[in-house]
Amino acid sequence: QVQLVESGGGSVQAGGSLRLSCAASGLTSSSYTMGWLRQAPGKERELVAAIRRSDGRTYYADSVKGRFTISRDNAKNTVWLQMNSLKPEDTAEHYCAACGSTWSICAGGRYGYAYWGQGTQVTVSS
Repeated sequence: QVQLVESGGGSVQAGGSLRLSCAASGLTSSSYTMGWLRQAPGKERELVAAIRRSDGRTYYADSVKGRFTISRDNAKNTVWLQMNSLKPEDTAEHYCAACGSTWSICAGGRYGYAYWGQGTQVTVSS
């Protein structure tokens, strides 16, 4: 049984930083891609960043490039999202998710993600 548990969300002012963590269990293959996705009220869920567990290949949405960094420690089954220079438009529920498909699908959006965490709220005030 796959379980993903996020932590680290909260409220910060614009320009601040937060670090999200995702503890995974039940993922027996290193071929999974781990992603961070977010959903703001009234908007579709979007892929923010992804990392392939096998080789560390990464993807970032244009809106977060240069500000967010995704990383992983396979031995600890943990993925992090370091978020710097936060903006009010980063306010959203953030989800950790696992994708077992090809890189092009996993990095292409939310549809390849089969396993999801419960989400953690990030609120950025101006």
